[in-house]
Amino acid sequence: MNRPIVQLILQTFSLVIGFMVWVILSSLIPFIKEDIALKPNQLAWLTAIPVILGSILRIPLGYVTNRMGARLTFAFSFLILLFPIYYISVANSYTDLLIGGFLLGIGGAVFSVGVTSLPKYYPRERHGFINGIYGAGNIGTAITSFFAPVVANAFGWTLTVRSYLILVAACIVLVFFMGDRREPKAVTPLMEQIKSVYRNEKLWFLCLFYFLTFGSFVAFTVYLPNFLVNQFQLDKVDAGIRTAGFIVLATVLRPLGGWLGDKFNAFKILMLVFGGLTLSGVLLSFKPEIVLFTVGCLSVAACAGIGNGTIFKLVPLYFSKQAGIVNGIVAAMGGLGGFFPPLMLTALFNLTGHYAIGFMALSEVALASLILVFWMFYQDKLVLKDRIFEHTGEGIMVTNTKGIITMVNPAFSSVTGYQPDEAIGKTPRILKSGRQSRDFYKQMWVSLKKSGFWQGEIWNKRKNGQIYLEWLTISAIKNEGGDVQNYVGMFSDITMRAKNSQESIKEKQGGISEQAFPPYNNVIGPSNDVLRTD
Repeated sequence: MNRPIVQLILQTFSLVIGFMVWVILSSLIPFIKEDIALKPNQLAWLTAIPVILGSILRIPLGYVTNRMGARLTFAFSFLILLFPIYYISVANSYTDLLIGGFLLGIGGAVFSVGVTSLPKYYPRERHGFINGIYGAGNIGTAITSFFAPVVANAFGWTLTVRSYLILVAACIVLVFFMGDRREPKAVTPLMEQIKSVYRNEKLWFLCLFYFLTFGSFVAFTVYLPNFLVNQFQLDKVDAGIRTAGFIVLATVLRPLGGWLGDKFNAFKILMLVFGGLTLSGVLLSFKPEIVLFTVGCLSVAACAGIGNGTIFKLVPLYFSKQAGIVNGIVAAMGGLGGFFPPLMLTALFNLTGHYAIGFMALSEVALASLILVFWMFYQDKLVLKDRIFEHTGEGIMVTNTKGIITMVNPAFSSVTGYQPDEAIGKTPRILKSGRQSRDFYKQMWVSLKKSGFWQGEIWNKRKNGQIYLEWLTISAIKNEGGDVQNYVGMFSDITMRAKNSQESIKEKQGGISEQAFPPYNNVIGPSNDVLRTD
């Protein structure tokens, strides 16, 4: 039996059940309000309240999963979940629904269990796709949105809620007996993990991105049923079916987002995601009729689904050692992203009589995220260039067009003996050995001006006065206008290679003059200025 595959299926199924429970209230609100008198602002709170615990609890659940494993974390979470399900089924007041709805958040909080556990079973290059498949477990919200109104229409909302007790109990049994008892555990203290990541700006950027993508998914999921009934006078079952369609599209595209993050640059995928959300928010803000509203909602679903999958590709990329706590924090912010929009939309509607400002806010936050993604994309490129510059084994020296050294790397100091503060601001003459003629340098500059490139062997002098042979490549760096703005020299010490070559020739030819190759600690090499230039 393939343990990774079994755990992927089992944990994804568990997430489906958890998310089915998480949205019971929002899916059944049109039925519940017929039996329990609820004001508009109370309706908004009831649709949003499950998101609070479902978000905050994700942080400790990610940590607990690292300590106890997914098997026990899922089992205990669902065991506790039995209470709010039953409590809601016997509720007869707004307060009862509020308490039960808050505790339903456990169903959404279990999301951080799988994103912490499953990457342990797969190589990093597949994390995006695996987390995308697991994240597709949010199809559970579509199942509830589609079937709960149908069942409630036939048997009543109370019996519909109680039927979830059977599903959760069955899931507890499956997880307890089929969960992996040998899952690798992590024992790093919680505060130590938090301290190691909270100052990293990339954590908070990822939180913002997931706040928008997953928050949009959750907000539309919990708000659409009641919104469609009130704004477009749709039938309750029809509204549930349309909401289910939104959820299915976002869910199906989530694994695609993870796969795209694995296959291509994740930042480029997020550029498309946030660009799409920006345009979708603008469309929805103009209060379109039902067809255009549907197009706008489905665009949000597509962008949110792909974005949700892509973002969790970036988490292990930046935080491989703190994946548990970071997954929890990012997931928590995503959940909170679904808490505020329903309340904000209701408040804005009460003040203005329409939802335009709320949908425009979605567009503006998406635009801000798009700008940040561009910044992170180019910042990563710069960081990569800096790392290459700092860690390459060849010496690198950068000068301006006047020949003043502006930058050197650590390998430059290792070869020449000059520290950066001793070289920067000087000219390459500090390395001049005196063994090259003026004609040599004249030919070098002719080649540089003609082709922007020169390569050859040259004698230079270290800080301690020792002369050495190096292989040097000089390139002219041009700006967008085609004008030279810098020269970059890359070199490596080939003294020993030249010495070994000379000794090999000596052995083959039966001897060679010692004056042709003096001892290494003095001056090494023949008397001519350059051995070869290209």
